Formats: sequence, C-alpha cells, structure tokens
Amino acid sequence: MNLNRTHTFHIVDPSPWPFLLSLGAGIPLPVGAVLYMHRDLWGEPVLILGLLMLILLAGLWWFDVVTEGSFQGMHTLAVQRGLRLGIILFIVSEVMFFVSFFWAFFSFKFGA
Repeated sequence: MNLNRTHTFHIVDPSPWPFLLSLGAGIPLPVGAVLYMHRDLWGEPVLILGLLMLILLAGLWWFDVVTEGSFQGMHTLAVQRGLRLGIILFIVSEVMFFVSFFWAFFSFKFGA
C-alpha cells in the first residue's frame, strides 16, 4: 500500500465482493424465490441461502469500505465529499421516484 499519493482520490484495490454479490443475488435468490412461489420443497432453503448470501457479502463489502476509510486513512476529504454527495443524490432520486409514483396514482385516481 503506497500512501504517497499524487492526487486526492483513492483508487480501490481489486475486490471479490462485487462479483460474489452479483452471483449471490443473481442465482440463489431468484431461483429460490421462484421455487418458493411454486411451493417446491427446496424453495425456502434456497431463498434463505440467497438472502443470507446477499446480507453477508454486502456486509463484508461495506466492512472493507469502512476499514479503508477509518483504519487505513485512505478516504481523503475529496473522497468523503464524493461519498456524501453520492448518498445525497441517491436519496434525492428515491424521493423523486416516489413523488412521481404517487403523483401518477393521484392523477389517475382523481382524473386531474
């Protein structure tokens, strides 16, 4: 780990978590949900396995992010501002989505 940076941003190290998380969310979770909805014997265990994989792998990924920022000191002020801005934009996009969803519902319901 080289902390002699020539820029203010942190380039992340290669991580296995995005790939493993996509496998966990893409294979056992939907397969388990379909099997569970069809009342298959293996539906519930596979669905629970998919949910546990999703929670565990997301937690491990966030543990790495927190470790990089807190204990390794790799999150500079520019990186922290970028992370805050990303969370704020995510929350704003969710608010706008639900405003538009309810706007369309009330527009349809009241015929405006």
